[in-house]
Amino acid sequence: MQNSKHRNISGQLQYSIPEELKRGSVVGNVAKDLGLNIKELVSRKFQIVSHDTKQYFSIHLENGDLLVSDKIDRETLCGVKLNCFINLEAVIENPLTFYTISIEIQDVNDNAPTFSKKYFDISISEFALSGVQFPLGNAQDPDLGTNSVQTYTLSNNEYFSLGERTMKDGIKYPEIILERSLDREKQSFYELILTASDGCNPPKTGTAIIKITVQDVNDNFPSFTQDINHFKIPENAPIGFLVVQLNATDEDEGTNGLVSYSFSHIPENANRIFSIDSLKGEIKIIGKLDYEMSETHEMTVEAKDGGGLVTHCKVSIQVIDVNDNAPDITVTTFAATIPEDSPAGTVIAIINVRDLDSGVNGEILCVISNPKDFQLLPTSSNYYKLVTAASMDRERNSAYNVTIQCMDKGSPPLSTNKTIQLTISDVNDNAPVFERMNYIVYIIENNQPGTSIQNILASDLDQGDNGKMTYSIVNSNIDNIPVSSYVSIHSMTGVLYAQRSFDYEQLREFQFQVMAKDSGSPPLSSNVTVRICIIDKNDNAPKILYPSPDTEGSALYEFIPHSAEKGYLVTKVIAVDADSGHNAWLSYHLLQVPDPSLLGIGQHTGEVKIVRDLQDTDNLRQKIVVLVKDNGVPSLSSTVTLTLVVAENFQQVVPEIRRQPTNSDTNSHVSFYLVISIGLISCLFIITVIIMVIYKCSKDNTPTTFGAYNRNVYPQFTLGCPSEISDTSLPFPFSYDVCVTMDSKQNEIAYLKPVENVPTENLIDTADLTAANDFANTDLPSNNIEQVTFGDLGLDEAGPAGGVIF
Repeated sequence: MQNSKHRNISGQLQYSIPEELKRGSVVGNVAKDLGLNIKELVSRKFQIVSHDTKQYFSIHLENGDLLVSDKIDRETLCGVKLNCFINLEAVIENPLTFYTISIEIQDVNDNAPTFSKKYFDISISEFALSGVQFPLGNAQDPDLGTNSVQTYTLSNNEYFSLGERTMKDGIKYPEIILERSLDREKQSFYELILTASDGCNPPKTGTAIIKITVQDVNDNFPSFTQDINHFKIPENAPIGFLVVQLNATDEDEGTNGLVSYSFSHIPENANRIFSIDSLKGEIKIIGKLDYEMSETHEMTVEAKDGGGLVTHCKVSIQVIDVNDNAPDITVTTFAATIPEDSPAGTVIAIINVRDLDSGVNGEILCVISNPKDFQLLPTSSNYYKLVTAASMDRERNSAYNVTIQCMDKGSPPLSTNKTIQLTISDVNDNAPVFERMNYIVYIIENNQPGTSIQNILASDLDQGDNGKMTYSIVNSNIDNIPVSSYVSIHSMTGVLYAQRSFDYEQLREFQFQVMAKDSGSPPLSSNVTVRICIIDKNDNAPKILYPSPDTEGSALYEFIPHSAEKGYLVTKVIAVDADSGHNAWLSYHLLQVPDPSLLGIGQHTGEVKIVRDLQDTDNLRQKIVVLVKDNGVPSLSSTVTLTLVVAENFQQVVPEIRRQPTNSDTNSHVSFYLVISIGLISCLFIITVIIMVIYKCSKDNTPTTFGAYNRNVYPQFTLGCPSEISDTSLPFPFSYDVCVTMDSKQNEIAYLKPVENVPTENLIDTADLTAANDFANTDLPSNNIEQVTFGDLGLDEAGPAGGVIF
């Protein structure tokens, strides 16, 4: 049953309920009375906050009812105060709103009157006159109004009646009134029952037994200086502190004048704090005072003489507050984790700060440890909200310990710290970053397919899936071939693998882009350029261009005139190497020579020269083998066989050939075919000479485009890859032209300019220019040296003596 009523006063709710309600009793519907939507109570985190030690009320979030959650005893809660209230605070968020709920606790008659003593001992002189009054201790009832003590009654007897004496504070004390004279010889002892009743119907009662002893005359009562005594003491007064020394005097003599002191009535909590010396009347502190628990203590002191006469006085002790309570910080709402993209002003926590002290001792000032990142803003009385002052960055700081320090204004001031641990959750706001701006990777040709060639690494400052990366190659083509047919990449580790065996002579470098993409939502990515440079390996043997190796099976003759002198250039072996750098540096050697003293070869030029004058005893024909090897490790080589004949022309050689002994008919057939071949070659040579003369004449009539010849001008090249692998090789393909002269003594090497846009399928590899580099070191005339171009080298047949010159 709901026993409450409410009213809305100045934005506050006030209810009145009787004490001792059962748990679960409904006080009122707070949501309805505040005009709140019941369905939003949970989502808006509606809660009731009480600052009492016990939580007497709770809120039912499904219907908004305020329920009693613990038994309420008004006497325990408020003592003798006439008005007893319990103040609550209602807090609701989104938007943040505060309400004050005041609940008045009404008194019910749940306590019976009690006397401070079970027995009252009174000694009455037998000579006491009728009408003499003997004060008794009053009964106490913690209830208020009519629920408290209203009347006293005395058991029926013929000698005594009941009277009342009202003190200045309005409290009534019962008295025994002697109605008839006593005769100790007839009856020396009386026992009466004193009953105290409250004003309810039916009333609650309490009893005490009055024991009356008839004695000799004691006609003076102890007397206090004043009936009511007020004292003020600080709450930090030490144990043993003397509050007051009461003094009651009795004009009687002997034992009738000896006064003893005791508490006639004292609350239970005060009885644990104060004590009284029965002989001296000193009231001292025996327990800890606490202003916040009770501001005043009231007690009644009884002074009794040796004859049994008593008198009473009231002692009121007011406790003075000192700054003995530090501020109390309570976090009512707290968000332990916020995303790093939370805007400035995001609410992290709602904080309640209280100080049980009063006055300036209860005034509070709060600050936080990191004001650059957070702010503590007051919202209402005792409430603050902790908000972000700037945007968060998890990569800069993933967690915060926000310390709130609250200090009162007492002397000395007291402070309390509260640390809130806040975690910043990650959002995908950082793209992957590669460890290098670009990658240049070197790999030796003829590698094994599947070889790992480079580890591409990127890092992401984000966390979890936002920092988990996958690697891929951006689709592109190399000479219309997808780059994926050249290289592949492991999507998780970023390791690049070669998909094929590379050939430096076919592909020297290529580049592509690798993309690193994280797993965030949405994902972020970055690209980096990877440049693959193929390093040359000595895998190509020198290729002999002249004399053509294809003619080795047949006779290949070079003619030396009888008039040749020392230094005469017999012929020149020309070779190229498809490799580059040191691997394409060629050297020429005589592997087999009948007379080493007659012939020599330029190691770097390939020129075969006579090293001494001819003598009549020299053989007219000599067969030599020339070895051409490169500078690689290991070195690769090729050979060519030359037949040198001392004669002025081919006709002079024929008789010499015929004089050679023959062992069979086969030799005659060979000679026959040789004569036919020489005749065909001579015809072909004559035709070639005629064409060259015509071409020469027409060229002489054409203005030259070269102008004056420049001495020692060589091609300028730029390597495709950085200088780490530069070995002075010629990196770009050139075409070569063959220049033929009529006279072997007029051998020239014409270095022409590069031919542009030459089809690559007709080009010799770039390393073939090694031979051209070697020419620059020969003893040939240099006045006609220009940049060289070589065309198709049709050297299948040998020409006349000195007929083919490069």
